[in-house]
Amino acid sequence: MNRLLPLALLAGLVALPLGLGANPYLLNALIVTGILTIGAMSLNLLLGFTGQLSLGHIAFFGIGAYVSALTSLGFDVDLGFGIRAVHEPWPAAVGLLLATVAAGGCGYLIGRLSFRVRGAYFVIVTISFAEVVRLVALNWVELTQGPLALTNIPAITLGLPGLGMWTLKTKLQNYYLVLAMGTLCYGAIARLVGGRFGRAMRGLKENEPLALSVGINATRTLTVAAVISAAMAGAAGSLYAHYLRIIDPDVFLFATTVSMVIMVVAGGKGTLMGPVVGGLIFGLLPVALRPVMAPEAQWIVYGLVLIVILFVMPRGIVPGLAALLGRRPAPAAPVLEVNPAVQR
Repeated sequence: MNRLLPLALLAGLVALPLGLGANPYLLNALIVTGILTIGAMSLNLLLGFTGQLSLGHIAFFGIGAYVSALTSLGFDVDLGFGIRAVHEPWPAAVGLLLATVAAGGCGYLIGRLSFRVRGAYFVIVTISFAEVVRLVALNWVELTQGPLALTNIPAITLGLPGLGMWTLKTKLQNYYLVLAMGTLCYGAIARLVGGRFGRAMRGLKENEPLALSVGINATRTLTVAAVISAAMAGAAGSLYAHYLRIIDPDVFLFATTVSMVIMVVAGGKGTLMGPVVGGLIFGLLPVALRPVMAPEAQWIVYGLVLIVILFVMPRGIVPGLAALLGRRPAPAAPVLEVNPAVQR
């Protein structure tokens, strides 16, 4: 049954535009919500499965957005000492790939620097990193245009066998692109956490001394999780840039990270479906409230809904519903594989 629910939700999302009649306003809301949900899924890999809270996760999202935009736009900047960096525009699809790699590389850097410490130290490092990246984007005007924003970012173009090149310009096309990327990320996370590496991550979260005693390398495991998480966030940022076709330093706003954390915690951290359910609810709730109440009242209701959910279901929506139905949400409780050498 647990495997049928994601498939049923996917089928519903595939058919949803047909029921909406390709309404541009609702499609736009679904696309932005889908992109943020991908970011929430990537954050859940750290927060939910390793217990490490990254409050600077938006940095990887923004890095992905800027790398992909600059790759597809090209640039010519003076690096000093008579050196100029000149880059001719490349296809947007290449930008998506480079954004994923660049964000993953930054995740590796942050992981290697900060996972030798835990808790508040890691949180401080991630917040500081996000602020540094935001200031670079704001002040390196020659490269990023600063507050003036990068504009005219090209849409992603895909080459389809027998059909030639297909430029994804319409909202409907971008909706299915985001849905495909979200499905790919969900499948990758499910495969990852369902195996030995996933058990190692959950073991470190639940009982780190025991995990270390059975041969799990904490720093390496957490760093790999940070790389994968950051890479997925970078891919989401790339989709965001090529969909809006304009990007500025506001992409690094702390409020976006808070939104991702809310999606993860309210949906059920440490579950596969939690960020998806939380993302859909808290991504679309403001859209549903906008026609019926003032902006101030919208955020009051938003906060009240979050409080009620966490009061009634402290572990999140997915674990709460699973408990009501007498089931346990996937993945199962951590199982540590004991190193035979340790047993002897």
